[in-house]
Amino acid sequence: MKKFQVTVNGNAYEVEVEEIGGSFSPSAAPASAPTAAPAAPKAVPAAVPANAVKVGAPMPGKIVGVKVAVGQTINEGDLVAVLEAMKMENEIFASKSGTIASVNVTTGAMVETNDVIVTIN
Repeated sequence: MKKFQVTVNGNAYEVEVEEIGGSFSPSAAPASAPTAAPAAPKAVPAAVPANAVKVGAPMPGKIVGVKVAVGQTINEGDLVAVLEAMKMENEIFASKSGTIASVNVTTGAMVETNDVIVTIN
């Protein structure tokens, strides 16, 4: 058994691998140790006004587009953000008409289910 450390989506895992048979000889040795990829930014929670309506993420994923700005007037059903999940882009729409009170994500941010994307007054 050989132990390896594997990093997936910024989380490090220790795994044990059993060699079954055969031999493997790498054609070239690595010149230097691999470097870890930079972690994607997380959504930053912002203060939510008490009477504001929250528009949340329906599933975990990566924000690939923010389509509104604070102070912008929008109508119910307007596009507020685009969320990529499982290699598909999902459009997030306003649940009511009003003014954007806060934008709680940036392009490239990772969000979890129910994380607040924007709030509407």
